[in-house]
Amino acid sequence: MEQYSKVFGMGRSLDEMVSTGQAKMTRKASQMTSSYNAAKSRMKTGYGATPFGPTRKANYNSAIDAATHRVDPEKWARNFRAKMSE
Repeated sequence: MEQYSKVFGMGRSLDEMVSTGQAKMTRKASQMTSSYNAAKSRMKTGYGATPFGPTRKANYNSAIDAATHRVDPEKWARNFRAKMSE
C-alpha cells in the first residue's frame, strides 16, 4: 500500500501536488514546445489524408504554420486545483 500511495500521490496535500506538477511543467516547457513544433508536419500530413477539400486543407495547413505552442504552468495549476477540489 505504501508503494501505491507514493505512485498516486496519496498522503500529499493538494498544495504539494499542485506545486510538484507546476514545477514539472515549467521544467519541461521548452521540450513540450519543441515536440509540438516537430509534430507540425505530421499534423498536416494526417489532415491531408482526410476526405476534406483542398480549400479546407489549405486553411488547416496555414493555421498549423501560424500556430504557436504556449505552456502556461500557472493556468495548469489553477485548473488542476479547481478540478481536484470538485
